[in-house]
Amino acid sequence: MSRLKRAAQMDSLAGFRAEKKEQAVPSGLLKAARKSGQLNLSDRGLTEVPQEVYRLNVDPPEDAKLNVSFGASDRWWEQTDLTKLLLSSNQLTHLSDDIRLLPALITLDLHDNKLSSLPSALGELQELQQLRLSNNQLRSLPVELCSLKKLSSLTLQQNLQESLPEELGQLQNLTQLDLSNNHLKILPSSLGCLTCLQKLNLSNNQLSSLLSLFHVKLLDCSKNQLTDVPASLSEMSALEQLYLRHNKLRLLPKLLAPALKELYVGNNHIEQLQAEQLACLTAISLLELRDNKIKILPEKITLLSTLTRLDVTNNDITTLPASVSLLPNLKVLLLEGNPLRGIRRDLLTKGTNELLTYLRGRIKEDPERTDEGPTAMTLPSQARVNVHSIKTLKLLEYSEKQAAHVPDELFDAAAGQSVTTVNFSKNQLTCTPPRLQEFLSSLSDINLAFNRLSCCSDICKFLQLVHIDLRNNQLSDLPSDMKNLTKLSSIILSYNRFKSFPEVLYHVVSLETVLLGNNQVGKVDPQRLMKLVRLSTLDLSNNDLLSIAPELGLCTSLRSLSLEGNPFRAPRAAIVARGTDAVLDYLRSRIPT
Repeated sequence: MSRLKRAAQMDSLAGFRAEKKEQAVPSGLLKAARKSGQLNLSDRGLTEVPQEVYRLNVDPPEDAKLNVSFGASDRWWEQTDLTKLLLSSNQLTHLSDDIRLLPALITLDLHDNKLSSLPSALGELQELQQLRLSNNQLRSLPVELCSLKKLSSLTLQQNLQESLPEELGQLQNLTQLDLSNNHLKILPSSLGCLTCLQKLNLSNNQLSSLLSLFHVKLLDCSKNQLTDVPASLSEMSALEQLYLRHNKLRLLPKLLAPALKELYVGNNHIEQLQAEQLACLTAISLLELRDNKIKILPEKITLLSTLTRLDVTNNDITTLPASVSLLPNLKVLLLEGNPLRGIRRDLLTKGTNELLTYLRGRIKEDPERTDEGPTAMTLPSQARVNVHSIKTLKLLEYSEKQAAHVPDELFDAAAGQSVTTVNFSKNQLTCTPPRLQEFLSSLSDINLAFNRLSCCSDICKFLQLVHIDLRNNQLSDLPSDMKNLTKLSSIILSYNRFKSFPEVLYHVVSLETVLLGNNQVGKVDPQRLMKLVRLSTLDLSNNDLLSIAPELGLCTSLRSLSLEGNPFRAPRAAIVARGTDAVLDYLRSRIPT
């Protein structure tokens, strides 16, 4: 009986079974790849690329060797050529020459591995358009790689590159090239032949000179060894964004680039701004000069008529010229960390609008105009009305009165004037003054900060509004009609009662600045935030955000993102303290590949 039991436990077909070798890549995954033309092997701990991957479109599958019959959906001979191969975040130390067996590849992702060299066979992948090689240990590139005529995107950041082949200029369809975080000291002259190149990242290298790249729109040369910028850079007629942060520049570069809109030269050694350099910036919208040694903002700053954002944080500026207030498009002026004299500290904390209003008030009145003084017909209640501000600055001001209503006399004095700016801050207003509607067609800037507003629906009627300041009120929501404010550029909502990012703001695509600090915001939708393509400043500090979605890192328009003072665990406080770029880089790195 015992023998029968033992026999029952034995595998009677054991002698006929071939010993199976465990596959590094599941056969089901390979089968799906033959149908879709895509194979994702990221983050699988691979130390080498399995041979069956290289031979995916060459050898028949295991099932075919067993003479298994195939249905219409399993005809392996009707397979699709592999066009996308993802091998990122593995432990690959080399790539075999057998990569040539995948000639149809369009995308090859090898980032985050341990590659120290690349095979020359890469040059045979003539259909390749995207090649990702970042976060490896590459010291050089095979010359054959430069024969990939269709290659449009090449990412090589975080490697050990000390030089690049001169043949790199043969990549005529290259539009994006990332060489950041390497050891480059010089660039091949042929780089100037890349006529399709639009984005070039050279940050975190050891470059001391630059080339002229005629068609590049975005050039990042931050964290290099640049002491000056060559005049040839002025020939870059397509250049729109230029990053020169953390170099050794002593002067603002003289750039005649006619399309340049954003210039970042923070963390250099610039001591003065010269009129000659400023005059060249004919289309500049954003100028970052923070963390330099600038002592004076020249009166000629008015030459920058297109400027909307000026950042001179942490310099040595002691006086601020009143002419800054004459910049017609300036919306954001950052001055923190300067030893300014003659301007009250509390004024600096009130925001750009109030500061510019104050500076405009310091500009001397034209002596030829003598008809502005009080007359015998001036009413006693109008003695408090600044008629000069109304007529010359188009400013209607009634602030710091702690009043529950704005007197009619103020509106009477402004009758018939095209008032553009209203400041009713620091009062006890519970609603928008009804007579404000007298300026529906002209009002562009309204300040109702430090009041007791719980609703602001009347504001939606002012279709010319560009700036709204509603900080320190009792607001918990914004009216849906605010989406009609198609010119709205900035809105300040700090110190209110918002528990989420106001729904209507996702629809105001003109927004550039949103300040929501010190509320109770618990959620933000990054997917919808990405649709605000002009949004450059977002303050969410001191709220109730328990987590930050990695997709927020895809909001590439952001230049200033404030997240401190929230209870989330990631990103860590050390990353947040490093600034916006570090936070966005971290968030992007957390997005699943």
